Amino acid sequence: MSNPVYLALDEPRLDEAHTLAERAKPHIGGVKLGMEFFYAHGHHGVLDIAHLGLPIFLDLKLHDIPNTAARAMQAVAVLEPAIVTVHASGGRAMMEDAKAAAGEQCKVVAVTMLTSLDERDLARTGVAGSPHDHVMRLADLARESGLDGIVCSGREVAAVHREWKDGFLVVPGLRPAGSAAGDQKRIVTPRQARDDGASVLVIGRPISRAADPRQAARDIEATL
Repeated sequence: MSNPVYLALDEPRLDEAHTLAERAKPHIGGVKLGMEFFYAHGHHGVLDIAHLGLPIFLDLKLHDIPNTAARAMQAVAVLEPAIVTVHASGGRAMMEDAKAAAGEQCKVVAVTMLTSLDERDLARTGVAGSPHDHVMRLADLARESGLDGIVCSGREVAAVHREWKDGFLVVPGLRPAGSAAGDQKRIVTPRQARDDGASVLVIGRPISRAADPRQAARDIEATL
């Protein structure tokens, strides 16, 4: 894609989200709508943002038994999203069923490890080893399950790209040089993630909380 930047929209007010996306539109490639947005605004909110003509990435992180995940995917597929996420930890059967329910035009990508977690957090949930090893295991599982790609941090994307050349790799938790990390722990710059093989760069607060969101989006686009 010509511009891999997807603006993360999690504004509590739909009109504010619409205005923000409209302002940044010339310098982004799509819009990511997460659980906060979807739970607040539902199908109506997604359709409202879709009227801007930008590809929609529904970051819903579906994670349930295979049948439930598939039915949930069917329910959102009518919105014709470009991308939808599931959790890789839901297992192969769940991922296979979710992918089958999504339709041919929607990419399904598996969330491996949230960018707010580190090795200590993994250990506390009973997962041994490094974040890198955990991400690589789940990336292999997602690939075997027939998914289009995964979501991982910029710290792991180069390694995943080497093993999965045609994988659709989504990288969130990005921060331009000099930006505050916030609640993210495994961050890199948008340019580094792109150079390392990222297909989509998810960027939220560096644009949405900027004094001039359009200029912030333009500045990020210029680094790519």
